[in-house]
Amino acid sequence: MKPVHNTSPVDPKRIVVFMPTWVGDVVMATPALRALRNRFANAHIALLTKSNTVAVLEPGTWMDEIITWPKATAKLAKWFEPFSVGRSLRASGFDWAVLLSNSFRSALTAKVARIGRRIGYDRDGRGWLLTDRIPPRRVGRTFEVVSTVDYFNELIATLDCEKPTQQMELAVDERDADVVESRLREWGIADSHPLVVVNPGASFGPSKLWLPERYGEVADHLVRKNGASVVVTFGPGERELALKVCDAMTSKAHLVDDPPGTIGQLKALIKRCDVLLNNDTGPRHFAKAFGRNVVTVFGSTHIEWTQTDYANERSVRIEVDCGPCQKKICPLGHHKCMTGVSSEMVYDAAAELLDQRESNC
Repeated sequence: MKPVHNTSPVDPKRIVVFMPTWVGDVVMATPALRALRNRFANAHIALLTKSNTVAVLEPGTWMDEIITWPKATAKLAKWFEPFSVGRSLRASGFDWAVLLSNSFRSALTAKVARIGRRIGYDRDGRGWLLTDRIPPRRVGRTFEVVSTVDYFNELIATLDCEKPTQQMELAVDERDADVVESRLREWGIADSHPLVVVNPGASFGPSKLWLPERYGEVADHLVRKNGASVVVTFGPGERELALKVCDAMTSKAHLVDDPPGTIGQLKALIKRCDVLLNNDTGPRHFAKAFGRNVVTVFGSTHIEWTQTDYANERSVRIEVDCGPCQKKICPLGHHKCMTGVSSEMVYDAAAELLDQRESNC
């Protein structure tokens, strides 16, 4: 399929970018946002995103405005969102809509908004709603496995932008950095000790979760063998998971609780750390954006969808005959893609990264 373009010799004055849903995907979109900002420096750029990703994006310099999707109180209300949000966008007079989101809803919203140029991948039956239909890479009838960063970059490159690199970027609010530094001082965590952050959750589902007891074992080893200080953090609904990590440890760990940290503070904490231990989840991309070391445990998900050329990440996984299945819950009930990953494998990856840190100091 050839791409269909509605080219215009006039640069847009107002652009709205429909952002992806997942936190990690939002971070992986930042190279594309930077290229768009550089190319259309004089345009007003708005990002339409979910409310839970606003703190991920702020205080970034890619946009002039952030617009959030409404929080639907009922399933029926969600069906009407393209019309209510579309009417609101129409009043804002956007010239272009750039759809980093793959959803039919985003394309319908842009159409209802009567935005003159609507650019996105031609998939999920939404091509007729777009003016610029960009064909996604396919192998036969299936989508080719492409890194999400490259997927967004290739779309942006069709807009006469310089093709972006894979370098993600984020910014930290000074107030969040101050909160994190204050907590670290209260806990007596000194710069002379490597700071290890353990983030054991994942909103995708249980199949992405490595055993919290093993996170505890790895953290214990890093304290005893590498002199590390350990901070355990968690997202919404994951407090019990984080407590299990702490309970499994014989060494001291500090739980970000009472009050729990915000997304902005999590960004600041990861920017401050020496190594992040986590599953295949959004915060691993925070580490990449800030140039920090990160160890990621993979289970049911395709590593290729989120793989980048970042040198300071170690991906730990085992090959299983039933995966990667991309399921939220193990359909066979054994979860062996995760139970087969040993504490030693994860510790060795983290210790290697910390050794590199020491040699560079």
